[in-house]
Amino acid sequence: MGRHDRIKPISYLKAHSADLIRELGEGAPPLIITQNGEARAVLQDVGSWEATQEALALLKLLALGREEMARGDMVPAEGLAERIRSR
Repeated sequence: MGRHDRIKPISYLKAHSADLIRELGEGAPPLIITQNGEARAVLQDVGSWEATQEALALLKLLALGREEMARGDMVPAEGLAERIRSR
């Protein structure tokens, strides 16, 4: 099953919503919904959406860390335990 098999018009979603939700819950890949021939939405199960959100959050943290490193806003790891305890 290629990606093109997972592109459906909104009318298909309306007519088959229960089946599509069941399929997604069973591990089917996300479904691209079109309206007037243009991609408008992606339908996916909650588990994969949450995993995507977690991955994005980690990427944002990495980007922030790289920005801090580029600015020189770093603190040495030496003495970290003592600094935490003193708070």
